[in-house]
Formats: sequence, C-alpha cells, structure tokens
Amino acid sequence: MERSVYKINKVGSINNLKIVKETFKNPTEDEVSIQVKAIGLNFADVFSLQGLYQAAPRNNLVPGLEFSGIVINKGKNVLDFNPGDKVIGITKFGAYATHINLNKKYLIKIPEDWTFEEGASFVVQALTAYYAIKELGNIKNNQIVLIHSIAGGVGIYLNRIAKKFNCTTIGTVGNQNKIEHIKDENINYILVRDNDFLSNLKKILENKKLDLLMESLTGKYFRPTFEMLAPQGRAVVYGASNFATQTSHPNYFQLAYRYFTRPKVDILKLIEQNKSVMGFNLIWLYENADSLKILLDELIALNLKKPYVSKVYDFNQMTKAIKHFQSGKTFGKIVVKIE
Repeated sequence: MERSVYKINKVGSINNLKIVKETFKNPTEDEVSIQVKAIGLNFADVFSLQGLYQAAPRNNLVPGLEFSGIVINKGKNVLDFNPGDKVIGITKFGAYATHINLNKKYLIKIPEDWTFEEGASFVVQALTAYYAIKELGNIKNNQIVLIHSIAGGVGIYLNRIAKKFNCTTIGTVGNQNKIEHIKDENINYILVRDNDFLSNLKKILENKKLDLLMESLTGKYFRPTFEMLAPQGRAVVYGASNFATQTSHPNYFQLAYRYFTRPKVDILKLIEQNKSVMGFNLIWLYENADSLKILLDELIALNLKKPYVSKVYDFNQMTKAIKHFQSGKTFGKIVVKIE
C-alpha cells in the first residue's frame, strides 16, 4: 500500500515542500494505522520547515503535529481502538500525510458530534493552553489573566479554561478586525496592541495587578506587562510568534535583530518581586507519553466547546494554506482536509 506525504529534503524554505509517494507499512504491535482526513496547522510547522525549530529534523522532514482520521488497522496489543473508529492523533512531526502509523498512546477518539476538521484543530492548541495555564500557571479562581493573541487557537482555549475558574480575562489582538470573530467568547476585555495598548491596560487594571501573563509574542510587550504582575504572579511563555515571518524562507538579519533584542529577565529581581517565568513546548510533553495521556483525559473532562475552524484547504493546497497561516491575519484554526 502507498501513501502520499509532504516532505522537504532540506529545511530552509516552505517552497521546497513537495508531495512524494512512499510505501505505507503495517502497524507494529502497539501501533494503529489511520487514514488521515484532516490536518491542523501550527506555528511549529512553519518554524520546522524554515529550519528554526531545534527539535525538528533538518533533512527529509515530514511536518505536522496533529491530525484526525479513521482507523484502518491495528497491532495485536491495541485494545482501545478498532477499524472504523474516528480518532484524533498528536505526532512528533509527520502529520502531513494521507496515512499514518501511530502508537496508541497518542490517540483519542473524536467526540461524536465533531467533524474531522474540528478534531484536527483540538489537541495541540487545547493541550498547550491547558498545560500552560493549569500545570504551569497554577490558575486559581477569580484571578486576573492577560492572554496575548487571544483570537488564535491557543488564545481561545486559554480564555475558555480561565472561565472555568471564573477568572477575569484580558485578551490582546494584533488588529481590530479580529475582535468581531471572538465577540461570543466571553472575554472581559479585548485590547488591540497599538500605541495605546499599555495605557488602556493600566486603565482596566486600575490599582489591581495581573495574576497570570500568558505570553506567546516574546517581543516588546513582555517587559511592561511582566511589570504589571502581582507578587506570586506567573508569566508562562509557550510561543514565540515575534520570530514568525510572512515569507517562504527566514530573513536571518531580521531574526538576528529580534533574537538579540528579545526580552530578558533579571533572576535577582524575580526573587525580590516574588514572580515567576516559565516556559515549555509541546514536543517535551510528547516525550512523556503517560503524562500526556493523563492531561488529555483531564482536558476532555472539562467539556470545552468545539474548536473554531476559520478556513479549510484541500490537501493539494498545503503550501497555500501555510502561507495564509503565516499572514498573521488568521483567527481560530487553519485546517487541511483529505477527501
């Protein structure tokens, strides 16, 4: 049996991503074979294609961290899944494919009322949000939470989880156009990151302080918002969209400037101010399969709303989908489907 995959022989430019045919092997005793129906796009895909993601292979890379599909075969040790089951999978790269073999630990069943596109939009963003705000942020009831890029997939789920704890949420967006798409998300305040952003944030807070700062930008707003954290406040860094580009290959001079001007934290000040800065990436969590499974079960038990899918592309439009995702004009999730 053959499968089609998007592969890049040497990372560096998105334009070098090509479809190739290769043999699809039978699953091992702990694996499940899935016919992929939808693939979710993430910043890690872009960074890995451009050679900016340290955890990704630099040669013969098949990108992609999440997908949904139908079980077509399974190994002898697999008891929880059977052919015909609709599943969601999380991978350490390799999701840009029509068929995938994956260890059973990295699969969950799609909720009955979800589409494949919704299934492919859930795990990476919701799990990133959940681990960031609960495990690292140690969120408590009635806190004040600042969420950058709240119109993105992770931002939407950060807000939804925070609302489970009755928190006051302040979300930021890059432009006014995104606000319309998240008006029903029960966000207390939405601020555009413009010249008035910091003064508007101070007006909202009045004499109060932030309890949690959910940071995905790693740019010029980190330091001033970090200063607004209360004692015992936590800044959780789970992304670096400030380093994202809108071109096929990286602008190394621009990236170098952003790298050398990135915000830095004085560890002695952390002691003095009683604040914390924590960071993580999902690849680390993938390496801890048992912990990952526990977190997934907890996440499903929260009964959060379906993911918001803003645009769906066909499998043969992968490069176009990635470039749209890069534009910075998206909200919710961009998905590629396979008929």
